[in-house]
Amino acid sequence: MNKIELLKKGTSEIVTEAESEKLLEGNSKAYIGFEPSGLPHIATLLWVNKLNDLVDLNMDVTVLLADWHAMVNDKLDGDLNKIIESGNFFKKAMLASGLSEKVKFVWAHDLVSSSDYWGLLLKIAKASSLSRIRRSLPIMGRTEDDADKDFSKYIYPLMQVTDVFYLDSDFALGGTDQRHAYMLARDIAEKMERKKPVLIEGPLISSLKGMGRMDNFKKMSKSSPDSAMFLNDNNDDIKRKIKNAFCPMGITENNPIIDIFKYIIFPYYKTEITINRPESHGGPFTVKSFEELNKLYLNSQIHPMDLKNAVSDILIEIISPISTKLKSD
Repeated sequence: MNKIELLKKGTSEIVTEAESEKLLEGNSKAYIGFEPSGLPHIATLLWVNKLNDLVDLNMDVTVLLADWHAMVNDKLDGDLNKIIESGNFFKKAMLASGLSEKVKFVWAHDLVSSSDYWGLLLKIAKASSLSRIRRSLPIMGRTEDDADKDFSKYIYPLMQVTDVFYLDSDFALGGTDQRHAYMLARDIAEKMERKKPVLIEGPLISSLKGMGRMDNFKKMSKSSPDSAMFLNDNNDDIKRKIKNAFCPMGITENNPIIDIFKYIIFPYYKTEITINRPESHGGPFTVKSFEELNKLYLNSQIHPMDLKNAVSDILIEIISPISTKLKSD
C-alpha cells in the first residue's frame, strides 16, 4: 500500500488528494478535535486506527480534547469539571484501543489560556462573515435559532478554525458532519494567506436503531445508549444491541451492521470473516472482502440474523479487551 492509499484508507473524502501528495513528501502535522461528552463508542476505533495510519506516515499527530468547545455546546450540562473527567476517560479509552503513544494530547483549556489564541481568533473573525458562520453551525448539531438565543454558539466555528491554525496543522481530521468547519478554515486560510489545511473526512456510523424522522440519516450517538456500541460494553450488552439493531434484508445504505463491517472491521481488524450459517441453509462460508459481503447482502444471500451473529462475535473479540482495561481502572 503506497502513502496516498494509506492516507485514504477508511476515509470518505480527502480535500484535496493533490495537496496531500505534496505534503506526504515531508513531515506534516495532523490534528483532530473531540468534544468530551460521554462514554466513547466504537466510532472511536475508526479514528484510533486512522491516527495510527498517520503516525505510520511520519506525521506529527495531535488530539485536541475540546473541553471548552463541549462547554459552549452545552455537553454534560456545560459543567467543565464533568467534561474534563469525560475527556480523561476518552483519552484512556483511545490508548486502551491501541492508539500509538506517539500521538500527543492537548486540552482546549490550555490553548485558550494564551492571548495569542484569542488574537488569532479575532483575525479569523475579521476574515469571515456572519452568514458564513451561520452555515457552519451544523458542525455542533445546532441551528441558527439555537445560536440566536445563545451567541456563544457563533464563536464555536471560529474556535474550531483557530484550533487548526494555532496548532499549525497541515491535515485536519473529522467526520462528514465537520466538513463545514474545515472548508471554512480552507476559505479563511486563503484570505489570510496561510497554508490551507487538507481535510481528511471520515464516515459517520449509522445509529443501531436505524434512521430518524422522515428517513433522515441518524448517526450513532453517545446520548442515546441503545443507538451506540460503547467501548466499555460487556459481552451481553454487545449481543443484545446487535440482536436488536436495524438491519433490513437486502439494504446496505444507512445499515449500521454493514457500516461496522465497512468502516471498522474490514479495514482494520479482519481480512476475511466467517458467516456461521445453519446447515439447513447451506452451512458456514467465508467472505474475503467488504465488496463481496456487500454484494451478497444486496442480493439477499446473507440473512440479517447470520450477519448480526458474525458482527457480534467479532465485536466481542475487539471490544472485550478494551472494556476489561477500562473497568480495571
